[in-house]
Amino acid sequence: MNEKKRLLVKFNMNKEYNTVRTTSNEQSFLPVNPFAEPATTMTSGNITHHVTDDDMIDIDFQNSNNGRLNNGVMNVDLVNTHYDDFQTIDWLKDLMRDRFRHRLLRSKTHQSLLNKILMYHDAWSGWLCVLLVGLSAGVIAAVIDIGTNWISHLKHGICLNAFWLNREQCCWASRNLQYTNVNTEECTEWFTWPQVFGTYKAGFGQYLLSYIMYIFWSTTFATFAVLLVKVFAPYACGSGIPEIKTILGGFIIRGYLGKWTLLIKSIGMMCATSAGLILGKEGPFVHIACCCGNIFSYLFPKYGRNEAKKREILSAAAAAGVSVAFGAPIGGVLFSLEEVSYYFPYKTLWRSFFCAMVGALVVRSINPYGNGHDIQFSIDYSVPWASFELLPFILLGILGGLWGAFFIKTNIWWCRFRKTSRLGQHTILEVVGLALITAFIIYPNPYTRMSMSELIKRLVSQCRVEDMIDLCDYPSSQFINGKSKGSVGLAGPGVHRAIWQLFFALIVQVALVTFTIGVKVPSGLIIPSMSIGAITGRIIGIITEQLAIQNPTFALFSHDCSKEENCVTPALYAIVGACAFLGGVSKMTISLVVIMFELTGGLTYIVPLMAAAMTAKWIGDGFVRGGIYDAHIELNGYPFLDNKEEFNFTTTASDVMRPRPEQHSSLAFLTQNGMTFPDVDNLLKETTHTSYPVVVSREQPYVVGQVQRRDLQFILKSQKMHRYRSSSSVLQFTSPTEATINSDYESDNQPDQRLTTNSEVIQVGNLLDQAPFIVTDQTPMETVIDLFRKLGLRQAFVTRNGRLRGIITKKDILRHIQQMSSHQTETTYLDN
Repeated sequence: MNEKKRLLVKFNMNKEYNTVRTTSNEQSFLPVNPFAEPATTMTSGNITHHVTDDDMIDIDFQNSNNGRLNNGVMNVDLVNTHYDDFQTIDWLKDLMRDRFRHRLLRSKTHQSLLNKILMYHDAWSGWLCVLLVGLSAGVIAAVIDIGTNWISHLKHGICLNAFWLNREQCCWASRNLQYTNVNTEECTEWFTWPQVFGTYKAGFGQYLLSYIMYIFWSTTFATFAVLLVKVFAPYACGSGIPEIKTILGGFIIRGYLGKWTLLIKSIGMMCATSAGLILGKEGPFVHIACCCGNIFSYLFPKYGRNEAKKREILSAAAAAGVSVAFGAPIGGVLFSLEEVSYYFPYKTLWRSFFCAMVGALVVRSINPYGNGHDIQFSIDYSVPWASFELLPFILLGILGGLWGAFFIKTNIWWCRFRKTSRLGQHTILEVVGLALITAFIIYPNPYTRMSMSELIKRLVSQCRVEDMIDLCDYPSSQFINGKSKGSVGLAGPGVHRAIWQLFFALIVQVALVTFTIGVKVPSGLIIPSMSIGAITGRIIGIITEQLAIQNPTFALFSHDCSKEENCVTPALYAIVGACAFLGGVSKMTISLVVIMFELTGGLTYIVPLMAAAMTAKWIGDGFVRGGIYDAHIELNGYPFLDNKEEFNFTTTASDVMRPRPEQHSSLAFLTQNGMTFPDVDNLLKETTHTSYPVVVSREQPYVVGQVQRRDLQFILKSQKMHRYRSSSSVLQFTSPTEATINSDYESDNQPDQRLTTNSEVIQVGNLLDQAPFIVTDQTPMETVIDLFRKLGLRQAFVTRNGRLRGIITKKDILRHIQQMSSHQTETTYLDN
């Protein structure tokens, strides 16, 4: 009688989680992993190690007693990272793997004191990780703020006696401190570039030299920023919030949260912002904080080796990013919950709050703003607002919604043009040219010449007695409490001049920000949107103020206004306008309102902020679906399934699955018995799927499980499996439990014809995931989409009468949603 050889192949995917292995004569007391990843059987002397892919496979042959069969066990330990680049994670498996790891850890606590200490360490490791993230994010944010202020003032001059001081710090102790008509400091200790070169006489020559030096430094800083990004870290460009949102949704982008990206983005932010480009540095703080979260998560295997658990740290890091950017810890938590996070359990909420609090405390301790506050645009007034002002507040919300729709459409159009034209191939020339044009346009206007953060700070500040700037030129004003001007009187020529300058600054910023956001430098949209809104709000506030002063008996003003005291605060309109315009672009509501009142300290003005934010969202949603971050996610083709969108179409799974009957293509799958090494190798070469369904046979395509592509590649590429790659060697996807209990396992089905008498049967049952998600072809797509959203599925198999018909992936659902909602050309989504 001819002999038939069998080799039992067993995979252990829990080695990195301290999996306990038992001998064949000892039954494990541990719970069973429901995802076919049980503790494997191995001898006590078998030692494994991680060096290369081939070293992850260990074969141990044990001869049977009767000598008829050569039975063996091959223990395969997978690497810690189970996902390739540009793939989506399997939330359910990762979370179940963590629960299994936790049960294993708890089951050993009674064995020794060390195991109990390890259990306690595992319990507080999450808090320690977010503590480190908050500390590092706060320190980096403070350094960036200090460095940006110094580099930005370098365009105008230098403090020769102490070159490391910016203009404000250089003039602190000066006895000859003066202010310009836009409240800019001037002192003898601060030297402008014409003065450095020996030109002290004011005139056209001094102005021209200052103009040239401003353009030179702006171009230099922009060039340095784009070179850093292009050469060292291409992922450091942009704000990073769309990508962070996609990563938190379960997508893998290798290197996007790495050390080089953190370093280059931190330096590039300072240079790009100081170059005078119409962009901000606050949005990229979210990306920087998430880089810190990703780096520190690898110190704790609980998070570094589990992608789903790692996203809990990244959600807390995103909250810390907003906290350190604006000094708004509560707003940061709400931002992470409302805008970027996909999976946000209660423990993540607590850790996010702790992480944001630590970051805000660190920023306050370092005091990078120099105002003694941990907030950037602090206000010192709490004048009550009148009821009639709700109308201009709503008007600002309408304008903010219109601005958001306009910007999203134009910016996406320009970014798509950049990607499809030759312009996208010359990123350095684009940034340098944009810096030249921007510096040439913005220098003549003092409100655009200053940084946008300084501009917002001036616009949201109320006029004081000592202010002699254009915005506070009220000749007939009266002093109230000796601090602020009641401005009961007509605006002077300075206010009129300031309005025109602000109006031209508004036009310049609106025009330039459309072409700036999306270039290959670190750039944020939050501050530019707030600047445009603050300018609009201050102008409308001044107009409303003058109307109330000139028409005190008008029915709208007569109840709240009087001749003795002004009832309108123009600075308040700047705050509301900044909130409305940022809300129109980002479509944020709750988190935006909280961020704004934390950012300014204006707790009295919550209702105006709420009215403006909601109006901006309603108006914006009427023109554009989703915010700017969602638009860039769709533009880049990231497989992000938004859990806030509703699906209102009557389609079924058969309309979305691949392959569909009209496509005349076959579905790639594996059979339970009879697949040879060449068959599997050809299947992997011809397809690029991340996993494959396993069916009983080609004639009976009943689903028995699924196998990951990466696991098959480990077997095929291993040199230790080279001797089994002959055409007669057959892979058999049997149940791991059955294979363990009976090594002489034989299938009840008829064997494949290729199983000759000399065939070697290699059982790889532990590769088989016997719990795939299956839906019928008549399942409504509303149900399928809910499954993908709420369970975080990567894919689902479609059957009819139990027979495999097709497969649905996340990108299939995204493509179907886009086709049904817009009836446009299909978007190319990255593999998942």
